Amino acid sequence: MADWTDGYRADIDYTYGYYTELNPLKVQMSLLTAGIAPPPIAAACELGFGQGLSLNVHAAASSVEWHGTDFNPGQAVFARQLAAASGAKARPLDQSFEEFCARADLPDFDYIGLHGIWSWISDGNRRVITDFIHRKLTAGGVLYVSYNTMPGWAPMVPMRHVLTEHVRVLSSPGRGIGAGIEASLGFMEKLMTVSPGFARANPTVAERLTKMKGQNKNYIAHEYFNQDWQPMPFSGMAKWLEAARMSYAGPAHALDSVDAVHLTKEAQALLKDIPDAVFRETVRDVMVNQQFRRDYWVKGARRLPGQDQVEALRLLRFILMTPRAAVTLKVQGAMGEAAMSEQVYAPVLDALADRKPRSLGDLERALLPKGVKLQQLVEALKVLIGKGDVMPVQSDAAAKAASPTSKALNRHLIGLARSSAEINYLASPLTGGGVPVDRLGQLFLQSLAEGGKTPADWAKAAWAQLAAQGQRMMKDGAAIEGEAANLAEIDQRARDFSEQRLPVLRTLMVV
Repeated sequence: MADWTDGYRADIDYTYGYYTELNPLKVQMSLLTAGIAPPPIAAACELGFGQGLSLNVHAAASSVEWHGTDFNPGQAVFARQLAAASGAKARPLDQSFEEFCARADLPDFDYIGLHGIWSWISDGNRRVITDFIHRKLTAGGVLYVSYNTMPGWAPMVPMRHVLTEHVRVLSSPGRGIGAGIEASLGFMEKLMTVSPGFARANPTVAERLTKMKGQNKNYIAHEYFNQDWQPMPFSGMAKWLEAARMSYAGPAHALDSVDAVHLTKEAQALLKDIPDAVFRETVRDVMVNQQFRRDYWVKGARRLPGQDQVEALRLLRFILMTPRAAVTLKVQGAMGEAAMSEQVYAPVLDALADRKPRSLGDLERALLPKGVKLQQLVEALKVLIGKGDVMPVQSDAAAKAASPTSKALNRHLIGLARSSAEINYLASPLTGGGVPVDRLGQLFLQSLAEGGKTPADWAKAAWAQLAAQGQRMMKDGAAIEGEAANLAEIDQRARDFSEQRLPVLRTLMVV
């Protein structure tokens, strides 16, 4: 009998992650700063959607019609439940890539997304996907793809082989992959105690193995223990996409495009002397020891004249996600932590402090008297978006249209929080995507929706849910004992939520 999994782990569910780079609204800033005209996106597709949280959040929070597939039927069932709850234009299916990509009833897509798929599938599936992109992505359309890359993953390639071989050779199939992972990590721990030469030559290996011990086992299973696992250099990805007529547009993670926090001035100068874009990105990855890429590619990039580019950028709108006082002027890059110029960033943050959407043009006019130039403003916004402090937002009309489906999805997700802490995002029709709200915050919102008027009311309701399930709050890595102490901790968090988080969620139309 043929293996329907095609070598991919299906005996353990994937995590319930949300991936903001898949949000089509983020395409605009990335492409425009690269001088490329972004397409209007009406139809989108996510290949390998996992539990379907990103697909459903993006469908509920916008007018985009989303299609997608994940071959794991259990995950597809959950994704369809979310789609039914929101009533949004989302059609998640449970087919293999080969089956889905051959369907005759799919529309042409303006946007195709693959997050955490490319490095973990066979070359046969990669050929199916690149053919699908060639046939079904519209001219001018955008591809988002993330993947493990070289050289950052190079030291782990032989170690990953030892991990998977240990499971294959020494694990009992009847005990399941979870037990196999535990045994495999235990063996690697013993291996490190004898100071193998490979680990001495590659000191980051021991650090990564230690980090793995504390990670979610579902994540580890899908990250390391599939049959196929192939980190590749950027030039390798470019060769795969040649047949689909794709051109590299730029990084999907805004901070990755800010060279000042990743490269020395000498390294930046060296890169500028490289005329070929593919070779330049390949060399850049060596400079920063890149491990994971998140990129946008375009089929037929339409270059914008300088003035058209500036005018289009000025129309983009942004909102502050973090309370002004909580924003730190530090950013983490490949060279370590870097200080952000207070002379530039303080005026930008002050202009956004009221948490109202502002266009880049409005910000430019407000900040020009303070000495902040357009180029500085654009770079500051990219850094703040990369840090998660600022998000692009869609028009008020689009947000209003998406509000009913966003609210319906959020009601369903908050209902799930009564018994599960797996999902930590809700949909915002203003940002067109997801915003982080942990389980406790969702329980507070549930109490608020049911008539709880004060943080004390929300705390009591949340504690009732947790206590009924025998759960306790954690503090400093230890469970809090006693009802009074638990309630006091939750009450403090409810007050913090009311003062700091709830006003932001109201602005983002989550509440």
